Amino acid sequence: MIVLIGKGVSWLWLVMLVVVLSNVFSRFVMARGSIALEELSWHLFGITMIMTLAYAVVKDDHVRVDVIREKFSLKTQAVIELTGIVLLALPVLWLMVDTLIPYAWTSFQYSERSQAPSGLPYRFIFKSFLPLGIALVGIALISRGLRCTTLLFGFPRQFVSPDADSGAAGTRVEK
Repeated sequence: MIVLIGKGVSWLWLVMLVVVLSNVFSRFVMARGSIALEELSWHLFGITMIMTLAYAVVKDDHVRVDVIREKFSLKTQAVIELTGIVLLALPVLWLMVDTLIPYAWTSFQYSERSQAPSGLPYRFIFKSFLPLGIALVGIALISRGLRCTTLLFGFPRQFVSPDADSGAAGTRVEK
């Protein structure tokens, strides 16, 4: 599901590009800027970033320090990753979601809009994507954590080595 959401939201990058190019054309060629277009570009940028972060985690395309990590064994990598997920990432993400839900709700209750007279209304829409995107990252990290537990403890199922020969498919790594 996260991959589907990530691929779907990725198309918003094209929409954002059109908005930014329209804003640049309007501002520098037509000599008239638009606060609404400027704000829309920032909102689209924020939404696409937060909603595709979980996709990056699932696909293992996120930034990490591989120079050090690749020198460790697969099990050591899994221990480090599981420890980071459980002790650092998930608690921080929980606090963020716990804070961002009331933040978005308050924005909805007060019908928050841009402070600029010609700015965008309905700011709660953008703010609602923040806890949603962070929650998806949390789900993606739980999935990665389960992969680590599979490798380390054979839970929830035994680990099947990705390096297994095609003739030896199903080779299992023993603890």
